[in-house]
Amino acid sequence: MSEALKLLIPPEDIRAAVRRLARELRKDYAGKNPVFVCVLKGAFMFFSDLMRAIRADFEVDFVQAASYQGKSRSPEVVIKKDVLSDINGRDVVIVDGIIDSGLTVQKLIGHLNAKGASSIRLCALLLREGGAKGLTVDYVGARIEKGFVVGYGMDYRERYSGLPGIYVIVSGE
Repeated sequence: MSEALKLLIPPEDIRAAVRRLARELRKDYAGKNPVFVCVLKGAFMFFSDLMRAIRADFEVDFVQAASYQGKSRSPEVVIKKDVLSDINGRDVVIVDGIIDSGLTVQKLIGHLNAKGASSIRLCALLLREGGAKGLTVDYVGARIEKGFVVGYGMDYRERYSGLPGIYVIVSGE
């Protein structure tokens, strides 16, 4: 069955959000050398654009966590790929494409704290309204309502990640 997609955030609005977030991060981490940790796979396009826009001294790393099977949330978050950097005593910024319930980033925060990060902040292109209860998301590109989103790196069953905008799936399976 094919899904119908509705444009939620056009590419030009994404670019504006990336520039704004880069300015905030550049200001907050001036003179520091943070480790920016990309949450794979959904954040890879956002992360790439954000890192180019920051234009400052930083280190990058990657982590992969799984909490979805198709459009259904799994009850357990599994870390499939860990960071390689030594983050002990370092400032860490977790960069995610979307923070929904917050379960994935909560797991990552605990995991990175156990590795000795001196501070951990969250940066998300998208934050689901009413989601991430109990979490402070320090840098937010846009707030969205319910609906399964794809595009700009985020996929549904390995499809749609190459779309330049962000779309909501309005019908399908």
